[in-house]
Amino acid sequence: MSETLPLTDEQIDAIAEKAAQRALDKVYADVGRGVLKKLAWLVGIAVVGLLIWLAKDGHLPTLGGE
Repeated sequence: MSETLPLTDEQIDAIAEKAAQRALDKVYADVGRGVLKKLAWLVGIAVVGLLIWLAKDGHLPTLGGE
């Protein structure tokens, strides 16, 4: 069996700080992905809306060629 050494309070604090920072980084990454996904949806909806509006006003050629 391996021998375990007790940790000092400073070492425990350093480990806790590092763990908290990693957890916070993960949360920020997850939130960032969610925001980008929602932004992509909004841009897609805006583009489709713009195309529908342009087609309705006759600014886009029709697919039938008439």
